[in-house]
Amino acid sequence: VVNIFASWCIPCRDEHPLLEVLKQRTGVRLFGMNQRDAAENAVAFLAELGNPYDRIGADGDNRVSIDWGVYGVPETFVVNARGVIVYKHVGPITPESLEREVLPAIAKARAS
Repeated sequence: VVNIFASWCIPCRDEHPLLEVLKQRTGVRLFGMNQRDAAENAVAFLAELGNPYDRIGADGDNRVSIDWGVYGVPETFVVNARGVIVYKHVGPITPESLEREVLPAIAKARAS
């Protein structure tokens, strides 16, 4: 699972606890992509809220986000073992979207 986030993004702050739930419930590898953000701000954001990510990349110039088709932050992608994006969630994950969309997409990715 790849999550695009930024410290300046209020919806990212709202969804952050659900990323920790997602990680705990599924055990997936969770990768963060910090978009257009100063490194020290991202570090402070994760120090304050916790770090659910296995790895974090930085997209300071927005080039990677453009390649992935990101409209804005937050966005979350479910990628199967072959590296194929099988689901894209635009906007913050909510308790409802976690249950109805994201968790089933992860199950589907594991089966594909």
